[in-house]
Amino acid sequence: MFAIIVLFLLLVLKLAEISIFANLSWWWIVGGAFAAFLWFEVFERVFGLDKRKDHAHYEKIQKERVKRAFEKKSGRR
Repeated sequence: MFAIIVLFLLLVLKLAEISIFANLSWWWIVGGAFAAFLWFEVFERVFGLDKRKDHAHYEKIQKERVKRAFEKKSGRR
């Protein structure tokens, strides 16, 4: 997400022609956008980084459900 924010700021500064960013080549912005695209669409999927948070969330829900089920069983006896 940090890369997207930096790219957006670079784009705004380039379009507003502020100081050194006015002379900045468009290739820096396009290259950064391409690198961000590769990261979010390819590398995160390859390394499983996009699913890691989802798995942690569902594991927490599953543990709570199992804990509640055992508490109900122990309360009956």
